[in-house]
Amino acid sequence: MTPPSPRIVILGAGFAALTAVRELRRRAPRARITLVAPKAEFVYLPSLIWIPSGLRKGSDLILPLDRFFQDHGVEYVAGRVTGLKEGGRIVVTDSGEVANDALLIASGGRFIKKLPGIEHALTLCEGVASAEAIRDRVAAMTSGRIALGFGGNPNEPSAMRGGPMFELLFGLDTHLRQMGKRDKIELTFFNPAAEPGKRLGEKAVTGLLAEMARRRIDTHLGHKLLGFSEKGVDTEGGHVNADLILFMPGLTGAAWAPEAGLPLSPGGFFQADEFCRVSGTDKVFVAGDAGSFPGPDWMPKQAHMADLQAKAAAENLLRALEGKPATARFKVELICIVDTIDRGILVYRDLKRSVLLPSSRVFHWAKRFFESHYLRIFRQ
Repeated sequence: MTPPSPRIVILGAGFAALTAVRELRRRAPRARITLVAPKAEFVYLPSLIWIPSGLRKGSDLILPLDRFFQDHGVEYVAGRVTGLKEGGRIVVTDSGEVANDALLIASGGRFIKKLPGIEHALTLCEGVASAEAIRDRVAAMTSGRIALGFGGNPNEPSAMRGGPMFELLFGLDTHLRQMGKRDKIELTFFNPAAEPGKRLGEKAVTGLLAEMARRRIDTHLGHKLLGFSEKGVDTEGGHVNADLILFMPGLTGAAWAPEAGLPLSPGGFFQADEFCRVSGTDKVFVAGDAGSFPGPDWMPKQAHMADLQAKAAAENLLRALEGKPATARFKVELICIVDTIDRGILVYRDLKRSVLLPSSRVFHWAKRFFESHYLRIFRQ
């Protein structure tokens, strides 16, 4: 009798998780793959920036995964992870325990909500509901000021997501101009760093600040954030009046990470080695926002990077099941199109170079192409 194939469990239903499914199925057609996530759906987060302007509806970006799971032979378990046992061999969820022979953690991170008054701010990347709330608040405004900014994780500076806030900032400027309200609604960009977006490269910082100046967007930079209120943003450098605050907090690891019994980074993420293996573990891997990986301090937490890590993690996981050493490493690469609704600015960075290409309609349509590409492959 042929022994059953090892059981591989994947946690999450985002970019890293679904890319890992595709890679595992390609490399191991007979593998038993189980995916654990609260909902059997994929949300295309990069296009949340288009909801406030009406370019996209929330329903455009939510993809049911039943067909994807069926086509890829995936067993789906609905549940929220609460911890791990036996070094990762058992996943504990609110709907029961799931055993595995190899584990891939791709459940993402979470936003740090510790600043006083954080409830007065809306966070775009929390999901469709948040993006729709921003849309409705902006639509209701006839005058006033919108303050936009992002923060970081003090224990892990690279754990931030600033790109979408630059896109939201420029997109709102374009949208308000299209509606004829920009002269009555002011925009202020705030950030504790004097050079926001520095991880994108020096050229990007210069280019983004120049774009803000060209669009008459006010800035409040280089001052530590103290908190938020109904009246605006408080910093060590003063107060920024605002009728609407849009803020992207820094990232940290999953809420259940401290209960997992695995090594964590200073910022609260699962500590990974160059092969996407959680340090000191047996057959436990991580990809995407859930992990902290060796590399340059500008290494992004974005969909493209999650894909690259997921492919390496999947290959190394299969090698581990065969008793072979890990060999696959992920490429460190930042690709960002800072979209402005009708145009886009391309930012690229790797270990050898940093490139910024000026605003062009071509890059806006390139971003829309990537959206259709991902949604198409995850519908298969």
